[in-house]
Amino acid sequence: MVDLIVRSDTVVTTQGVGAYDILISGEKIVAVAAIGSLPIPEGAKLIDATGKIVIPGGIDPHVHCKWHLPNPDGSAGLTEPPDVVSKAAVHGGTTTMIDFTRASQGVNVQDAIEKREEDWKGHTACDYAQHLMVEGALPIHLPGQVAEAIQAGFPTVKIFTTDITPSRKGRMVDFGDIWEIFQVLAANQGMGVIHSEDNDIVMHMYGKLIREGRTGFENMAEVHNTLSEDISFRRVMRLAEKVPGTALYMMHVSAGTGVQAIRDARARGVPIYGESLHQYMLYTSEDYKTPGGQIYHTYPSLKSSADQAELWAGTLDGAINCVATDEICCTLAQKLQGARIDDTTGGNAGVEPRVALMYTEMVGKRGYSLSRFVDLVSTNAAKVMGLYPRKGALAAGADADICVLDPNDKRVVTASELHEADYTPWEGRKMEAWPCMTLLRGKVVVENGVFKGSLDDGKWQHRKVAAEMFNGPQL
Repeated sequence: MVDLIVRSDTVVTTQGVGAYDILISGEKIVAVAAIGSLPIPEGAKLIDATGKIVIPGGIDPHVHCKWHLPNPDGSAGLTEPPDVVSKAAVHGGTTTMIDFTRASQGVNVQDAIEKREEDWKGHTACDYAQHLMVEGALPIHLPGQVAEAIQAGFPTVKIFTTDITPSRKGRMVDFGDIWEIFQVLAANQGMGVIHSEDNDIVMHMYGKLIREGRTGFENMAEVHNTLSEDISFRRVMRLAEKVPGTALYMMHVSAGTGVQAIRDARARGVPIYGESLHQYMLYTSEDYKTPGGQIYHTYPSLKSSADQAELWAGTLDGAINCVATDEICCTLAQKLQGARIDDTTGGNAGVEPRVALMYTEMVGKRGYSLSRFVDLVSTNAAKVMGLYPRKGALAAGADADICVLDPNDKRVVTASELHEADYTPWEGRKMEAWPCMTLLRGKVVVENGVFKGSLDDGKWQHRKVAAEMFNGPQL
């Protein structure tokens, strides 16, 4: 029985953009039809969004909630939990986030998954999933447990090729162990999600700059540099090619060299998908030199305007498929507590403005089609991460996850009006639209800036990556 209809003259569907009624029964879309072509059932509610843009709910495939982060006094601390970040997400039109379960945080992988679920279940206003993260020297029993996790709905496995900073020993997985994990991925239809930097280059540059006394964080781009991204991307991709059936998702691509490495691998038919972050696409290493420039930083570093141009080009030629946040929701004091190349806080509070910001930059300023914009903030992530067509689509059978953008709301972003942190790296930016309504599985959870959902609304999402995603690049 249809109980809700969302109507607009600009609906971004799987078949294109047009004037449609979206008919919803319970949590699901049951039909998308030309306006007025199907009768409105008695008792059904009509939401008339004429003049507004209706898109699938946003999907952020890269967030870190309730994540270890020292406090300014040096004591152990955590970033904001899903209770906070998920509410910010739905205010911004994002209805699904993918976080991380660290395999090392349990006596075995299943234990780690169950412990991480306690952080999310009953604590989130949006739907969620988890990447499995493996770190350091891998125990001999781990590959078998990873295989079981993939089959249980955790098909993406994060791997670090670097320790990132000298103080984070134990993150990097050596290439022999990566080889073993790739074999598990290929055998079980899993996908590697890679933080890829060349550890030798990165650690060499830390040592060099420290010896030279150039320890200020404004030098970060010399440490986490374009050569490191080039070498590491190509090495990881070459290893993947030697294990047939291995597919990769390169996280937070920051450099033109990384974009080109992805292009080259895709041209050879390798199933490689790329993610960048909105801060890489809109800020450069020059922004480190501004007062409080740490607010723009995440790992790897911001790069040059030329690198930035390549990231934008990648969103058009298929090398960059998703725009994520690498969400780290913390206070301004925590974000500014480090000012050296080896202690600056990574990540950003960005999940709330992401959809509106990318609409502004893509559609408003660069003339992207609405369909391309939706691909980059929702649909592609659903396809790569094993959520499609349940998520990321306005089509019959999909979850009724909907974001309504109001192009008449051209607000200027200010931290005081957001819902995640006491600062925002997007302060003062004028938007070309802003979400006025968000639906999660058919329920209106935000309307005109008022939160109407609950922290019990969000549900864990079982994922299985579609077989075709492994048969060469599909996006």
